[in-house]
Amino acid sequence: MSTEQPPQDMHLQRSSRDTDAMARTLTGWLAGQLPDGADVEIALSGASDSNGMSSETILADVTWTAGATRTTHGFVIRMAPAPQDVPVFQTYRLDHQYEAIRLVGELSGVPVPTPRWLEPTGEVLGQPFFFMERIDGIVPPDVMPYTFGDNWFFDAAEADRRRLQDSTVRVIAGLHSIADAATTFGFLDDRSLPGETPLRRLFEKVRSWYQWAAAELAPSPLIDEALAWLEANWPEADRSDNVVLSWGDSRIGNCLYVDFEPVAVLDWEMAGIGPRELDLGWIVFAHKVFQSITDVFEMPGLPDVLRAEDVRATYAESTGVEVGDLRWFEIYSAVIWGVVFMRTGARQVHFGELDGLPEDVDTLFHHAPLMRALLKEATA
Repeated sequence: MSTEQPPQDMHLQRSSRDTDAMARTLTGWLAGQLPDGADVEIALSGASDSNGMSSETILADVTWTAGATRTTHGFVIRMAPAPQDVPVFQTYRLDHQYEAIRLVGELSGVPVPTPRWLEPTGEVLGQPFFFMERIDGIVPPDVMPYTFGDNWFFDAAEADRRRLQDSTVRVIAGLHSIADAATTFGFLDDRSLPGETPLRRLFEKVRSWYQWAAAELAPSPLIDEALAWLEANWPEADRSDNVVLSWGDSRIGNCLYVDFEPVAVLDWEMAGIGPRELDLGWIVFAHKVFQSITDVFEMPGLPDVLRAEDVRATYAESTGVEVGDLRWFEIYSAVIWGVVFMRTGARQVHFGELDGLPEDVDTLFHHAPLMRALLKEATA
């Protein structure tokens, strides 16, 4: 038996922003977005700490008068983090997130929040932000990971967990069914980066992001090994007839559910275009990360959830498209998770949650054993 115990408090501070001052500023800004005489009032509250580590997410109850009626409306504000709060990503294109959500809502049956107001300049609050309508639902938690138990998803019947899994894969299939993604979502493809295909450009974007993170900390031997393997084993899936809208952060922790069915697909900051396998490899790998953490503590976890063969089968049933081995895309996902952990580790030092950064950067990676196992299997 393992003598280690899972941490009891995995709270990660994300922001040093003064929400009272923010509410006062937003009251004036919203008055300019609404008709005269709206008499805006706004109350802000922090979003849940159980999910998400990058953009700031703030809940807002906004009250205004329209005609003779005064009503309160629930919104979620997505905002780029302040530079002093150690952002996870190099850049945050809130306008791209807003437009991706808007287009998905217009062009597919995939449930997304309705975006309402965008402030893309950063002149109001110091960083760009947008409002979207709030949707009620529940989320499998990231902190503590849902595989640890004592949460609604873990405690659900096996058939209900499978229903949630399959319905989420069908959401991915719905996103991938949007026609002519390379043109419709071309704004998500940074053509200033080197590479002849969207996947090549995404790869170079990740490499550049890693180099930026490593310049502050130190290079990661594990990420260096993975990048070399990915370069040497470029996937056949990188084809011109296999370019779809990629959600980017396709996890069950980024959906709101009611009765085990998705009612809102969230977190679009990693959206792009590329092969179908990007989203499928990500959702499989994301669950493997949480399952591998429970394995370390010799906890049961949920080993039968989101297995690659099941995800591929549901996807094929939904789309008629058979996808192959997801190994390359899982290792690619592992690299991205590694860079995220590098940045969140630096943030924990900034907020005093860690005394200092370790000499070995790879020790920041909660998924390091899984990543090593995938690379060992791939190179065997």
